[in-house]
Amino acid sequence: MVRPYSVKGRKRKKREENYDKEDIEQIGEEETMDAIRKEEIEDAPDEEKEAENLPELAGIPIQPYDQKTQSGAIFILEKASLEVAKVGKNYQLLNSDDHANFLRRNNKNPADYRPDIAHQAILAILDSPLNKAGRLRALYVKTEKGVLFEVKPHVRIPRTYKRFSGIILQLLQKLSITAVGKSEKLLRVIKNPVTQYLPVISRKIGFSFSSEKLVDIRDYIAAVSDDVNFVFVVCLKAT
Repeated sequence: MVRPYSVKGRKRKKREENYDKEDIEQIGEEETMDAIRKEEIEDAPDEEKEAENLPELAGIPIQPYDQKTQSGAIFILEKASLEVAKVGKNYQLLNSDDHANFLRRNNKNPADYRPDIAHQAILAILDSPLNKAGRLRALYVKTEKGVLFEVKPHVRIPRTYKRFSGIILQLLQKLSITAVGKSEKLLRVIKNPVTQYLPVISRKIGFSFSSEKLVDIRDYIAAVSDDVNFVFVVCLKAT
């Protein structure tokens, strides 16, 4: 039986015609994209002018914060309940909810183990307008066991307690947490005392519920010269 060669030739012609149509369509799409790009380039200066005319946010500097020329604030969180222990086969960050029975068996009060307080305090400081304005110079945390570590102002602490406890567990075991793909240490355990890391020109302020004299913090800061750094000491003891 003879093969229908003529039919095969027709298919090739049809395929070639289809390829030509596809090429024409692709060329048309490219011309359309070029026209869109030209319109975007022409409109770009107007958008830049509008961006320049936008009002600046009051109280937030546009330029990066320079610690050498501007004063700032330093926070020291004292007596943070961040203690690691071996529970079963794994090391865990002790807390009153998950390890109440373990703590009672070891003659410890579960109410004293509240790492969530340190978690919320760190988040509040890093999320504060002070830090967003670039005026937070440093954040130090000292545990009840006397371990002192530094938290960089630009670090992003996890919002959930479970992830936070994993990071603190890693920090207390490996002594530092580095950024992904970088050598910068975002959290690191440092030597005591904390006073050796404080600036020379600074004023230390402690917070206490038992103080006999109450002072409005805004009035107090406003009365101090601009070249003075403030060091705020906060106790995180649960009870």
